[in-house]
Formats: sequence, structure tokens, C-alpha cells
Amino acid sequence: MGTEEAATTSPFSGVMDERSAGPMVPRLALGARLRGLREERGIGRAEAGYVIRASPSKISRMEAGRHGFKLRDVADLLTLYGVTDEAERATLLALAEQANTPAWWRSYSDVVPAWMQTYLGAEQAASLIRSFRVQRVPGLLQTADYARAAVRLAHPDAGAAETDRRVELRMARRRILHRQPATRLWAVIDEAALRRPVGGSRVMREQLRHLIESCALPHVTVQILPFAVGAHAAEGGPVTILRLPGGQLPDVVYLEQLTGALYPDRPAEIECYWDAMNRLVVEAESPDETPTILHRILQET
Repeated sequence: MGTEEAATTSPFSGVMDERSAGPMVPRLALGARLRGLREERGIGRAEAGYVIRASPSKISRMEAGRHGFKLRDVADLLTLYGVTDEAERATLLALAEQANTPAWWRSYSDVVPAWMQTYLGAEQAASLIRSFRVQRVPGLLQTADYARAAVRLAHPDAGAAETDRRVELRMARRRILHRQPATRLWAVIDEAALRRPVGGSRVMREQLRHLIESCALPHVTVQILPFAVGAHAAEGGPVTILRLPGGQLPDVVYLEQLTGALYPDRPAEIECYWDAMNRLVVEAESPDETPTILHRILQET
């Protein structure tokens, strides 16, 4: 199993810190800076793309932190944007090198689709994760047996070795809840995810006990959205919002689908999902009630 890469502190305005994992944060930081420089100069994406022999859409992906950076491309863009200060150029080129550093989950590339890599990077670097799940317990709170049953449901044609690797990856992701300082997780779980057995009664009871234990962690908050609430603020499906360290990068919204994922990134879209998440926590039962509710469901399982 892979081990987490040591985080590297970047001189870029304090954006990076020792919590960062993988290339996601430096990619986002560099992309945001390049976009700011381009807009300050009034240069369009087409012109920027022409300079580095790329399409406007590639420039857009680079600026959004969803594409790697070639040092030559970054240097050419900095020249185009009129960045002549050697210290600033060196700082941004160092960020480009960090943005290309392989993440610890690279060894699981055979079971990590391209569309999920952005999420994994954000998850492993996040200081705060807010999540709403409808059909399943959140991955970061799953037991190994529950995860194995969920993987088999999602990938029915996978062999034993592939299933093992998917479960290993999911278990490895949980380390962010046990490192120092730990990532804060605030999860709202629909009652349906707790009532619908995954993997059979034994596995489900073990999972419910694990959730009860997780509630005792000071950095983990779990709320349950009961059936009695009826219609709620996030009927569109599961939502995850990730806040990255440093306070200078936009939040990442992740909407997972069967064969892909969406990452709404316009400020108005991000605000919309935050509003829905904040309404959910008001509609859901208090976190103080969660262990009692879980115990009750456990007795009925």
C-alpha cells in the first residue's frame, strides 16, 4: 500500500502548509495566480494558448488546477504576462514542480479514474470536508467490510484483486482523520443509508458501531437526516464540499455520478451548494442526538 507523500511548504503567500498532500493545492495555487496575471494584462485564453501551443480549453483547465504544468509552458506564460521579477518567476516555477509531484495514490492508478483524481487531491489536502450522503455511508467513515460490499455493488465485474485494491485505497484515504492535525469532517447522512443493509446484517451492525465510535472524535460531526423531514434542501443527490488550507483558494464542490463527476466552480454555484449544505444541517437532527439514533437503528438491525 502506498504511503502519504511528505508535504512541501511553498513560498507562495502561505498557501501551502504541511497538511498538503499530493499536487492538488500547488496546482490550484499556480492556476489561480496564472489566471490573475492573464486577466490583469487583459489577455484572452486563446492568445495564451497560442503561446504555449495549446487550446483555450487547456488554459481553462490549467487555471482551474485540473491539468499538469510543463515548466516551459509556465515560463512562456509568465513572459507573456510581463512577469520579469526573478524571485516571482522562481516561486511560480517551483510551484509548477510541486504541481507535478506524484501523489501517494498514484500507485492505485489502475482503480482511480481520471475524473476522481481531482477529488482525491482535494480530499487529502482539505482542512474541512462537508458531505451529504443519501444511499451510502460516507467513504471516510466506512469499515473495510462495508467498503468491500459497496465496491462489489458498484463494480460487479471486478475480480478479487481489483476489489482488494479498491478497498485498500478507501481505507488509506481515512488517514486524514487520524493525522495531526486531523481534517475536520462534517457529514449529514440520510436515514435511508443507515436503514438499507449493505453487505448483510453483520456488516451493517459493525458499520453502525463504527459510526458511533466516530462520533466521539472531536473533529468529526455526524448528523442524521430522518425520513420525517420529508423534502429537503439537497434532493438533487449527494454533495461534498472541500475547504483547502491557506484561505486563498476556492472551495471544491464534488458531485459524484455513476461514471464520472461534476465540479461546479463558478462562485455563484459554490455559494448555492453551501447554502443547501447549511440548510441541511438545520433540517437534520442535532449531532448530540446521533449516537442515540444510531443505537436505536442498531437494535432494529
